Parts: sequence; C-alpha cells; structure tokens
Amino acid sequence: MTRSGLSAGSTVPSSPLVGELAAAVSRVFQQSYPFVDAIGLGCIIGCWILIQIFVTPFHRMFTLDNQTIQYPFAAVERVPVLWSIVYAGVIPFSILMVWAAILRPNPHKVQVTILGFLTALMLTSLLTDIIKNAVGRPRPDLISRCMPRKGTPESTLVEWTVCTQSNAHILQEGWRSFPSGHSSFSFGGLGYLSLSVGSLLHSSLHGTNNYIRFFSGQMHVFRPRSDLCRCLLVLLPVVCALMIAISRLEDYRHDVYDVTSGSILGSAIAYFSYRRYYPSLRSFRCDTPYSRDDFGPDGFSKIPDDEEQQLSGRRVQSWTHEEASRLDEPAPVQDR
Repeated sequence: MTRSGLSAGSTVPSSPLVGELAAAVSRVFQQSYPFVDAIGLGCIIGCWILIQIFVTPFHRMFTLDNQTIQYPFAAVERVPVLWSIVYAGVIPFSILMVWAAILRPNPHKVQVTILGFLTALMLTSLLTDIIKNAVGRPRPDLISRCMPRKGTPESTLVEWTVCTQSNAHILQEGWRSFPSGHSSFSFGGLGYLSLSVGSLLHSSLHGTNNYIRFFSGQMHVFRPRSDLCRCLLVLLPVVCALMIAISRLEDYRHDVYDVTSGSILGSAIAYFSYRRYYPSLRSFRCDTPYSRDDFGPDGFSKIPDDEEQQLSGRRVQSWTHEEASRLDEPAPVQDR
C-alpha cells in the first residue's frame, strides 16, 4: 500500500460533481450547436479587427544591396485586395446563397455550410495576419517602398528608420510578405467552395423529384468511377485560386515561398472548416452534414464510418434472425 492508502495500480475515482458538470457542459454545446460556433466566429472577426487597428509588423533589418528586395513597386496590382475579396469571398458566398434559394435544402445544412465558409475565410485571414506581423519578412519590392535616405550604406544591415516613404500603409506593408494573404484567402474561400457546394452539375431522376449534386462532397468525386467532367468542375475554383496566387508573383509582392506557404495555409483551414461539419470526402454520406443526432446524450461521440456502419448493420441483422428463430421454436412444456 502507498502512503495515500491506494494500491499502486489503482486510480483516484473522479468526483460525481465533476462528472455532472462535464455532462452539463457537453449538453449545452450539443443543444446550442452550431450557435456556439457562430459566437466563435464573432470572436475571430473581433480579433482580426483589433489586429488591423493596433498591430504593426516586426521590422526585420535589411541591406540595400540585397537583390531579392530590389524589385519595382507595382502601383497597379493585377488582383487588388478588393477584387480578391470579390473573387474568393463574395462570388462563392453568392453561389452558396443561390444554391440555398433554388434547391431549398434543410435549414441545418444551409446554416452549417455558410458558417463553415465564413469560418474558413475569417480564420484564414486571422492566422495569416498574425504570422505576417510576427515574422516581418521584407517584400521583394521593399527598397522601392522604403525610399532610403541618400548616403545609407549599401552593404550594412540597416533599420526601417532609414526609409523616407511618407505613406505609412505602403511602408508598413513592406514587412508583411510571409505568408501571402491573397494566396491564403483565395484558397480558403475557393478551396472551401470546391470541397463543399457550388453551382449545379449533375441532375438525375429520383422517383418524381430531381436531386442535384455539387462540388467535391456533394458530387462524390472521390468515390470510385466518378466521371471526368465532374472532377474538372471541382478543380475550377482551385485553378482560380491558383491564378490569384500567381498574380502576386507577377506584381513582385511575394516570392514563391510566400505564395506556396499561403496556399497551403488556406487549403488546410478550408479542409478543417469543411470537416467540422461534413464527413470525409470518401464517405458515402459526404454530402450530408453532421446533425445533433450524431452526438450521444452525454455529449460528443465518435461518428462511425462506412465500414463500422456496415458491420453494425450486419450484427443487428444477424441478431434479428437469431431472435426470430428462437421465437419460432415451441416453448418446452413443464411437468407439474
């Protein structure tokens, strides 16, 4: 026996109050799902606004003879910030709203799909800005932005104070190169659209009603024997996001490293947001979002995949057959 009076292999029993509290919290989250996610989205938006107002980037030192930051400053961008919001935010959101207005799916599906899309966009923007300001990597056009004072040594590391740029926004943006915000935002919005729902493609007859499948999850493109046209339409938003990212290289706003990192970040967050509400793309029910019924009475539980559902169905079916055969057998007569 140990000094505490418990054997070496025994565990301390949990308090009933703690268990009841945990169950109550899980029930609150279950009953308010996805309202709690909407509150979290509001917090993300609030943090992003605070960063835009109060946070300035870390100013990494640089040298004037560094050729990687001597590219010209493009006054007119191929894809300005406003148009990137339109391409990756407004257009996908409009497609989702048209889908909801025309097909009228159940309200829960519309709610979680829109919420996942907005979460993907805002979480991508928040993480991108946090990394941008923390790293403070100079852009390829930093020296053109900076306009250093005459007489500044070329081969010596200098601070940002040697800059004479009068426009504070242009100057501060010179140290927000990594990762590319256009790339992460475009892959976050258009990537989510490609994963979830979008414009109509495939229509087939189901009884007397038509049902329509959409992009990756809705069209089951990752299921065996999916047709090529369906897969090509799924790739269309991704190609659009890729072109937006490439435009940042052409404007000398970023290098390949920045664009690649931003694209990976946006894609990862888009997939994360999609999987929070929808099953895996290889699942048979990947076009059906999770609902409150997918959680147990005591809170969250593991969602069975296709193989587990098939096995459980076989077990229930075999148990039903055994029970039926037992009921068909005559009951033994007892001697009195």
